[in-house]
Amino acid sequence: MTNTPNGRRFYRLRTPEPTTAVSVRVDPERPDPYPVHLAVGAGRRRMSLTPDEAWALWRCLSEAVATLGTPPDYIRTDIRPARR
Repeated sequence: MTNTPNGRRFYRLRTPEPTTAVSVRVDPERPDPYPVHLAVGAGRRRMSLTPDEAWALWRCLSEAVATLGTPPDYIRTDIRPARR
């Protein structure tokens, strides 16, 4: 799918067993200060973030997860944005 350059975009990746979807929605045109929405699995594990919070989360997660060793094979993929 193609996107408008400034429109809402969705990024999604599934884990292997047990299968869990991790998705991020980026909507730079939202009227509130939370253009990033993170969802892990179904249910209540959802979080809206400001751009600064999203960058801080990315940095902390990247450093923390790097201590776990070599990335698994399923993570070595291109994630292309979708309009949904």
